[in-house]
Amino acid sequence: MLDALDGKLLLLLSDEPRLGVLECSRRLGVARGTVQARLDRMVAGGVLDGFPPWLDLDAMGYSLTAFAVVEISQGRREEVTASLSAIGEVCEVHATTGHGDLLVRMVARSNADLQRVIDLVVDAPGVVRTSTSIALSTPVPSRVRPLLERLAAQPR
Repeated sequence: MLDALDGKLLLLLSDEPRLGVLECSRRLGVARGTVQARLDRMVAGGVLDGFPPWLDLDAMGYSLTAFAVVEISQGRREEVTASLSAIGEVCEVHATTGHGDLLVRMVARSNADLQRVIDLVVDAPGVVRTSTSIALSTPVPSRVRPLLERLAAQPR
């Protein structure tokens, strides 16, 4: 389980991912070894999966985001997800319940480019049908900060 200090450490690294362990320990008022041990524990436990940069896909030329509900042939999820992971513009694939089998988030440079990406998705072996929606805006982007703030506020 994570505690308040873990939450504060993760918030600090979320705000400033380039901080070193020594600076984190200084700002949190704990020993350097404490910070390192907690980071090691969170990495080993799969809570912390690295420190990748947060990229702005729009600034990279991928101004269009779309979501596709994908229906697949029964028993072919692994084959379909392997094919989808080979498409660079496919950012995420989630196995879901409900109407379809997979929810796919993809990006494109334009409507014409989106058609090309959708064609690649539809052509994946095992895909039966897709229904695609274009995102008009992202009023709540992907986030974990509220969860970290709640964790950091817990009494010790």
